[in-house]
Amino acid sequence: MFTFLLRRIASGVALVFVTATVTFFLTAMTGSDPARRILGPTATLDEVAAKQAELGLDQSVLQRYLDWLGGVLHGDLSTSWFTNEPVTTLVWAALPITLSLVVSAIVLTAVISVVLGVVSAVRGGWLDNAVQVLSIVGFAIPSFLVGLLLSVVFAVQLGILPAIGYTPFSVDPVGWLTSITLPAVALTVGAVATVSTQTRGSMIEVLGQDYVRTLRSRGLPTRSILLKHALRNAAPASLTVLSLQFIALISGAVVIEKVFGLNGIGQLATSAASQGDVPLILGVVLLVVTLVVLVNLLADLLLGWLNPKVRIA
Repeated sequence: MFTFLLRRIASGVALVFVTATVTFFLTAMTGSDPARRILGPTATLDEVAAKQAELGLDQSVLQRYLDWLGGVLHGDLSTSWFTNEPVTTLVWAALPITLSLVVSAIVLTAVISVVLGVVSAVRGGWLDNAVQVLSIVGFAIPSFLVGLLLSVVFAVQLGILPAIGYTPFSVDPVGWLTSITLPAVALTVGAVATVSTQTRGSMIEVLGQDYVRTLRSRGLPTRSILLKHALRNAAPASLTVLSLQFIALISGAVVIEKVFGLNGIGQLATSAASQGDVPLILGVVLLVVTLVVLVNLLADLLLGWLNPKVRIA
């Protein structure tokens, strides 16, 4: 297990390094002039040159990369070109919002998908057909449209939940829950459509295995067969899809944060990309890739616990 863990950590670190490096050189090849964009069209050539020197843009790309990489290794993600605030400060301020949204959506997705997938596989018939239709509809409807519909119904018409804004958990736990409910549900709909379908297929395959029929012939309760045997063997495939959904949920959070007025990582990334704020772009990419690696590592550990054969893969 220790060797298995080391391999996963090493591959994760390599992925973060490669992604950050490729992103750095891609942003350096855009051909734009950040100094001119910061100072505006009325700035003189001398002012632009001075700003370029201040930002380090007068150095070679390789030297800028080495300086940036050295700062990252020391915990310094540089400073935003447009706000002059440390990138670390900006990223850590936005991270709790996005994590609240994505983690809530992941938890909801896992619970709802397992229930729908298991019930659909076990009951079959019209209930199975209904679940499949709902999954197709949920997959087809864009998350931003779901968010708008939820806002109209529960915020505007019923006035139960707020339409925009975010309340930190440390300030008001109840306010945090109400502010994150609608965006989390909007993200969950599409993810449930994917994961529940996978869970259903895995459960049907497992329930058709010989050992399940043997357990039934021995008179074991249906609940025990489902929870202790069938669901555990069907879990690895569903867990893999769920870990992939984490990436999709982070991407979807960019739109959902816009719909519900949340200043999370998605909003930060959009603003940085539109302005050409390279240090902030690199900081966001580094953070998101690290989160993905950590989630995949957790999923690998759970898969190793569920299926010992994975540890020697």
